[in-house]
Amino acid sequence: MKILVVYDSKFGNTERIARSIASGVGSMHQVIVEPAAAAAEIDPSIDLMIVGGPTQAHGASPAMKTYLSQLKDLPGTRCATFDTRYDKPRWLTGAASGVIEDGLRKLGGRPVGPGESFFIEHSEGPLVSGEEDRAMAWGATLVGLA
Repeated sequence: MKILVVYDSKFGNTERIARSIASGVGSMHQVIVEPAAAAAEIDPSIDLMIVGGPTQAHGASPAMKTYLSQLKDLPGTRCATFDTRYDKPRWLTGAASGVIEDGLRKLGGRPVGPGESFFIEHSEGPLVSGEEDRAMAWGATLVGLA
């Protein structure tokens, strides 16, 4: 299976989550991890696209919005989304994963499940204890869904 993990990260927390997700996917698959700012056109042979970024102003970061606006059609591409945010009710903090999922759906992406949030202690981090392990476990479940 060929898997692409694309992320945006301002303070490094979301990058750590993206890399943990990639580790969870396992070594039995070809996994490419790229920051959104450097991500190129999507290879049509990608089996699963995992995209995430920090929650900013109740939604996706400007860099992630730019990335989504530059993507071409993704007809039938299986995808999953994630974000980093405070561990508070979603209605209070917002969640970038939902905005990212909406963007991928509009391009023809097919989500394999609901987006996942990983939590930070403060705006610049660190991640809440255990979140990298949880991200690895979530990555492992995505392989079974794709």
